[in-house]
Parts: sequence; C-alpha cells; structure tokens
Amino acid sequence: MSKLPLLARLMAPLLALAPPVTARADALIDNVNGMTLDDKGQVTRFTGLMMNRDGKITYVLKSGERRPKKVDWKIDMGGKTMVPGMIDGHGHVMGLGAQLLRLDLSDTNSLDEALAKIRIYAAANPTKWILGGGWNQERWKLGRFPTAAELDSAVGDRPAWFERVDGHAAWANSRAIAAASVTAATKDPNGGRIERGTGGRPAGVFVDAAMGLVAKTIPGLTPREQNAAFLAAQEKLLSLGVTAAADMGTTQPDWLTYRRMGDLGLLKFRILSYASGVDTALAVAGQGPTPWLYAERLRMGGIKLYDDGALGSRGAWLKADYADAPGNKGLPFLTDDQLLNNMIRGAMDGFQIAVHAIGDRANQQVLDAIEVLSETYKGDRRWRIEHAQIVDPNDLPRFGKFGTIASMQPVHQTSDMHMAEARLGEARLAGAYAWRSMLQNGSRLAFGSDFPVESPDPWAGWAASFTRQDASGQPFGGWRPQEAVTREQGWAGFTTGAAYAGFAEDKIGRIAVGMRADFLILDRDPLLAAPGDLRATKVIETWVGGDRAWQRK
Repeated sequence: MSKLPLLARLMAPLLALAPPVTARADALIDNVNGMTLDDKGQVTRFTGLMMNRDGKITYVLKSGERRPKKVDWKIDMGGKTMVPGMIDGHGHVMGLGAQLLRLDLSDTNSLDEALAKIRIYAAANPTKWILGGGWNQERWKLGRFPTAAELDSAVGDRPAWFERVDGHAAWANSRAIAAASVTAATKDPNGGRIERGTGGRPAGVFVDAAMGLVAKTIPGLTPREQNAAFLAAQEKLLSLGVTAAADMGTTQPDWLTYRRMGDLGLLKFRILSYASGVDTALAVAGQGPTPWLYAERLRMGGIKLYDDGALGSRGAWLKADYADAPGNKGLPFLTDDQLLNNMIRGAMDGFQIAVHAIGDRANQQVLDAIEVLSETYKGDRRWRIEHAQIVDPNDLPRFGKFGTIASMQPVHQTSDMHMAEARLGEARLAGAYAWRSMLQNGSRLAFGSDFPVESPDPWAGWAASFTRQDASGQPFGGWRPQEAVTREQGWAGFTTGAAYAGFAEDKIGRIAVGMRADFLILDRDPLLAAPGDLRATKVIETWVGGDRAWQRK
C-alpha cells in the first residue's frame, strides 16, 4: 500500500503552520480519579488540579477541598482516571517516524510471509530504494540469517535494505550490495561483521558497523520527509500517553527537525536529547548542554555512545563464548582508551554520558570507565548505562556506585527471554535483565522501550516490569521472577525514574505543585487493573504543559 496518503495527512498541519490548541489561562481540571507518585515513591491520590498560564501546576486538590470560584476555564472529567504523562527513558524518535513511513516487518512470523509483504510493497511504491525494517529471524524460527538471494526473489529490480528489529543488523539484496561495491574482498570493519557465503561473498546480512558499508549509499531523507517522519512519531507517542522521551542518538539532521517543529509550534511532546557521539554534541550545543527550549520541550543534555552490539545478532560483547556459537564472543566497539577518551571529551563540558552496553563484558568495560572518571569528574553526573541486559553478578553491586543509572527496557526481557537462554545457557542468566537486583544494589532505574526496536507502548512495559510475562501471560509465574519489581516501582521507572535519569525530575514525572502539567486521562485505573487489562489501557486525552496535545476520536 502506498504511503503517500499518510505522508500528505501528516504534512497537513505543517503546511498550514497551525500551532497546537493552547490553554494559556488559569484553569481547573476537576472531578478526576487522580493518582501519582510522590518524591519518595509513594502513591498519592487527588481529585483535581489547577494550572497557570505557563502550563505549570499551581495546586493539587484532594477530595473535599474547596474549589476556587473564579478561574478562566475549567473541565469536569466525570471521574475518569488521571495519571502523570509517561516518559520513555530510551527511544529513537526519528527512527520510529521512519519506521511508520516505511515497510514494517515486525508482525511477520516467517520468511515467506515477509517476502510476500515486501513483494506487495515494492509493486506499490516505485521508489529508487525499497526500505524497511523490523525483521527477526528468531521470530521466523529460521535458525539462520536471511540471504540476499531470498530478498532478490521479492525485489530484484532495485536496491532493497531492511534493518533487523534491534537495529544492529540489516538485510540487503544483491542490487544494494552491488551499489555499495561490497565484494568478497571487502574486509569486516572494526566493530562489524559481513555475513558471508560461498567464496567469502557477502551473503546479504551486515552486522553492526558493517551496516555502514551499504547504508552510506542510501539517499538521505529530505527535510520534508524528516518533518513527516517526526509528525508520525509524535502522533504515535502521544496516542500511547508518552509525553516525553529520551532520544538516544540524536543526529544533526534530527536536531534541525526538532528545531523546525519547535519554531512552527508543532513540537507537542518533550524530547530529552542525547547526541549521537561527541562531535554531534559539540556541533549542536557547543561547550555544554543546551538550555531548555520551547517551554521546556527540547534540550540536548547528553551524549550517547555505543560499546557493543545486540544479543539477537550475536553482536553483544560477552566474557565467554556464545553458547550457540562457540568461538564468538560478540563485537567490542571501542578499546578501553577509546571509551575513556570519548567519555572524558563529553564529561569535561558537562554533558551527561549514556553508553549502550548489552553484553556482560561491555557492561564491565563501561563500569570500569565510570570508576576511573569518577575520580576526576565529581558532582551529580548521573552516568547512564543503556540496556544493561546481561551483567556478571559480580558487577551488579558496581551499578550502585557513583550514581550510575540502569536505563533498561522491560519489553526486551519478554521478547528476548527464549533467545537469551539459547545465546547464554541457563548457567549465565543470573544477571540477565536484573531489574530488582539493580534497585537492591543502589542503582536508579529508568524504564523505556527502545522504540522502534520494540513498540513504544508504556503500558506493555509497565505490565512486563512486575510480571516478567509477555502479552499472552507466559511463562507461568514469570521468567526469572526473582528479578521482577513491584507495580509501583515499575510505574516509577516510566515516570519519576525516567525523569531523574534525564535531569528533569523538577519538571516532569509527577503531578505536584510547580511541575509541568503533563498528564493523561485514561479509561481505567492502572493500579487496580490486572496485568492483561493494564496492557489494554486506552489513553483518552494526553496533555503536555497544560495543552491538550492529543485526544481519542
């Protein structure tokens, strides 16, 4: 199906230069079943709130408290549930937008199903390249990576390129490989691997840094396409109740897109931006984090670094061989000195450092670096380790030192549990997706989804955090249930914890006096809902800074 109608629909508000409807007046939102966490993590309830013209909360009203007689406007919510806006602690905004505008294979259950979907899409879209993503050979039960020849059978007249669901591998057809001039003589780049076939010829899949060999030949998005991608992502996030997200790996074109949206009054939700590397941070922000822009809807405050790949593509850096691939320990991206140098370059200018580390060896390397840097860079640094999926139990106590934040994604556990067992073996799972252990060892948890690797649905992530079960309720009792957190701790991960991880705890994450009026109106009470019902939560209205940013039709 062509994406042109969707593109046109998403571009309409931009072309009209129409700012969001804003409620810049003293207001009362009343008759709600309100609930929030306080600064100590305890649930507090309320029945109404007042906001000022700047979109900040001025009063939180409890049951029986007298309401003011004079306000500029008020809304009676009819007893519906109100909660703080959800914060995704780790996502990729423009990646989500691109996925929404390209072919998504995440719902395919077999290689044949994926090829059929690609064939239909290619016939309907006469573009120079066929682009998409979301495939997962584990879900297909393929037992191997797909090949270029197989992709050729669906689209052979143009280059085609599909990123794996985790973004750490990509599948190319023969035309794409030829366009990039990759041959049997091409060497694997540092931190990457070309899957090879007969005679060492590229077989079709490129892992981690090797993706760049082909990706550099793909035409970039035009500014108009970037705008459309952003608007698609924002609409999706707001519809799910995500009012703020940590954008991990913001590029210069991404930043320019966010600024365009802000300048036009079309930036409705909050972006806590982490630059894609040190050079991007310095080019965008100069000598230190940017100020908060657009009524505190945008700030570049940190730098995102990569230390290894993903578990599914066997790119995560392990201390011992993969159980299902002897001789392979994964791919380190940086030497000890390279990692330290990058972290120092960012830390010396006051940027917060967030490092992607999935394997136990990568996590150890980042923890070592934090320990070294903490001797020089004092104060409230809030070092972040992104994902922290597989950790040696001996290293878990180190997360509690130096204020290190474990930025983790509950839905990764439910998606990866069977694959993780195959990759590691039962004996090496003690530190896998170890949320409770992180808290017990004094680390701070920030939860997210890693969208578009996973769905940005925070209700699914919240349910997984305290059940360790997938959407079908499996496995019974939860996978490694000793690492489940409580329902309230899971909620904190998506609100107060994610806000703290982004140096925004004084602005968002709670409903309290002085905070931004970011809140949701829901169709149910999430603290009383069974896990399956929590996953089915529907957002009725999403408010950001006192503005109704989205409403269910």
